[in-house]
Amino acid sequence: MVSPVTVVKSEGPKLVPFFKATCVYFVLWLPTSAPSWFSALIKCLPIFCLWVFLLAHGIGFLGTHSSARKILAGLIFSALGDAFLIWQEQGYFSHGLLMFAITHILYSSAFGMQPLNLQAGLVIGGVSGVSYALLYPYLSGPFTYLVGVYIGLIGFMGWRAIAGVRLKNDLWTWTQLSACLGAVLFMVSDLTIAVNKFCFPVPHSRLIIMATYYAAQMLIALSAVECQDAEAARKRG
Repeated sequence: MVSPVTVVKSEGPKLVPFFKATCVYFVLWLPTSAPSWFSALIKCLPIFCLWVFLLAHGIGFLGTHSSARKILAGLIFSALGDAFLIWQEQGYFSHGLLMFAITHILYSSAFGMQPLNLQAGLVIGGVSGVSYALLYPYLSGPFTYLVGVYIGLIGFMGWRAIAGVRLKNDLWTWTQLSACLGAVLFMVSDLTIAVNKFCFPVPHSRLIIMATYYAAQMLIALSAVECQDAEAARKRG
């Protein structure tokens, strides 16, 4: 298993543009009440940097690692989702929801179905069910069904990421932990969005949403770096 210190030394420099772009977003903190192409660019810039992060490992790397290609594709759809959500008050929220639904399908496929870990699936299924039950009274129209489907997809993605972490017999890798933590943060971010939009205002919601979202995407992108080792571990399981 690769040491986290080695990972920081080898991958840290490639993530510097991402951290700078994230700082730019939080420093500028452009108002959401005045959506523009510039605000969309600033919001998407950290995700663009994660594209570059994966591409920096070479076309050959992406060509031989299907998990990395799927995560890159997920990041592309994420950027589209981010752009749509800039204009969510103008009727593009469902478009953003669709883009992120595709993202979760791609991430789930990247994480794979082995090991199955039904216990983790039951826990995530229970959390997803409770979340939808709490949101349901506040939903109306097509969102009654769209939100339910979306929760199912992100819950499935979370299950596949968490299932990959096998703490017994020292079979886990730092990339599996990265994917797991990234998926959990993604779920926290999206649940905060849902509660804030449909239920009641969440204090500092934008800060919580964006901080957990950018961290989630970074961790998921980072999990692709050693996806060859992760795929081998899954096959052994």
